[in-house]
Amino acid sequence: MGSAHPCIAGINIYQPAPPTGPTQQPLQTLGNFRGWDIRTEKLQQNLSWTVKQQCVDLLAEGLWEELLDDEQPDITVMDWYEDSRLDTCVYELHVWLLAADRRTVIAQHHVAPRTSGRGPPGHWVQVSHVFRQYGPGVRFVHFLHKTKNRLEPRGVWRTRVTDSSVSVQFRE
Repeated sequence: MGSAHPCIAGINIYQPAPPTGPTQQPLQTLGNFRGWDIRTEKLQQNLSWTVKQQCVDLLAEGLWEELLDDEQPDITVMDWYEDSRLDTCVYELHVWLLAADRRTVIAQHHVAPRTSGRGPPGHWVQVSHVFRQYGPGVRFVHFLHKTKNRLEPRGVWRTRVTDSSVSVQFRE
């Protein structure tokens, strides 16, 4: 039972962190978000969520059914978000391991960390989760994160996020 090694099936869904400070520009103009579905959810007062998601096809990324079903390699999701202090919760991560029909949920993970309130705003926080022994049938990883925005007269203050990744680790 050796240690897990990152495999060739690491899927980096990197996105650049938008620049700091308020902006009038839409998020899509601030970086390369190819592959991401992006929408905005309005909240009360001047707050909103930016919701970004994508569905990773594990077979298209080079894995095969027998490997996923029999070996069930660890699937790690990782993300970094800025503790912007725009609200008590500025970030959420939702991940589903899906069957071939893209609807049947085999495993899932949800987290909505609260700000610590310590130290200056703007430090980066890592969020990660490892799916283990999830059972047969996984073919897709649906990755969705939400970041809080605040609209001010000078523009939109965004909670930045970067280095989102999905990776698959084989065990020796």
